[in-house]
Amino acid sequence: MALKFDTRFDPAYGQAVTVAPDVQRVTAGNPGPFTFHGTNSYVIGRETLAVIDPGPDDDAHLQALIEAIGGRPVSHILVSHTHRDHSPLAARLKERTGAVVLAEGPHRPARPLRIGEVNPLDASADMGFIPDVALADGALVHGDGWAIRTVLTPGHAANHAAFALEGTGILFSADHVMAWATSIVAPPDGAMADYMSSLDRLIERDDRLLLPGHGGPVTKPRSFMRGLKTHRKMRERAILERIRGGDRTIKEMVAAIYRDTDPRLHGAAGLSVLAHLEDLVARGLVATDGDAAIDGIFTPAA
Repeated sequence: MALKFDTRFDPAYGQAVTVAPDVQRVTAGNPGPFTFHGTNSYVIGRETLAVIDPGPDDDAHLQALIEAIGGRPVSHILVSHTHRDHSPLAARLKERTGAVVLAEGPHRPARPLRIGEVNPLDASADMGFIPDVALADGALVHGDGWAIRTVLTPGHAANHAAFALEGTGILFSADHVMAWATSIVAPPDGAMADYMSSLDRLIERDDRLLLPGHGGPVTKPRSFMRGLKTHRKMRERAILERIRGGDRTIKEMVAAIYRDTDPRLHGAAGLSVLAHLEDLVARGLVATDGDAAIDGIFTPAA
């Protein structure tokens, strides 16, 4: 199934945009190659509110959220995962509102670091974040006229969660599924096997609308996510073909497979290839000496 991205999006910085009944989006002014136009925070409810993904530690964005809240009480702050464009503002918003902060847990890698390995993604992680309440899969948070269910979706990050607004068919998909681009899956923080499993789980749901952490909504979730799955399988085949054709390093594969991609994203592309290779090695389709590594040598499995 062909995958068509939708890059149409007006961030309306500093403003609260109604995207569904009793759901407003406030987009932070942190645009970039990984964040698109910026991080979407969502304000849910009519009288007593919840906020999903407060965003980066940014004064202007905090003020925009406070204005969207409009003096109403906030009972819950939910955080999808602990990357610095999603979770850091939770502490300051909690100070201003007294809300309880909920998330799957603190930041952690998807697998233990190997001997001598340095996590290149630490700079993007909010290592100081600790939720007041740890959310298990399926946990239901009741608010004033709304209820939000946790749907754990590891892959982009080990502690990634999506949040379903019960009774509406709306899922806040954070960075797992976005209309404008594929999610980055980069070891050791993320894992391709986890990502694909989480994607299958969301495909099995009957959500009618996904509201992501960056960019606009996904209006046909099931068909779009099937397209994402096909895209990942095509990327996997491309990696296998490069290896069978003689490529031995991730650098060689990235140069060929991502030749039309913004060079600023080639580092992330290399980590994405590594994520695929970790999965391919685990499945016995690719061979390497020891664990799959960013500077490893890869050959077709015997």
